Amino acid sequence: MRILALVFSLMAMPVWASSFDRPIPQAQSATAEFWFALGSLGLIAALYLVHRLVSRK
Repeated sequence: MRILALVFSLMAMPVWASSFDRPIPQAQSATAEFWFALGSLGLIAALYLVHRLVSRK
């Protein structure tokens, strides 16, 4: 049991961990911007329809 604890403690040493590399943000493509604009317009239309549905008496 003592040997097992020693093995696990050696395996958990920070020496084995790799350093964190920050992700580099990439530029947005025209296709992504088009779909974002289309989704935004769809969301605005849905919000307007919900507004009309809720405000009716």
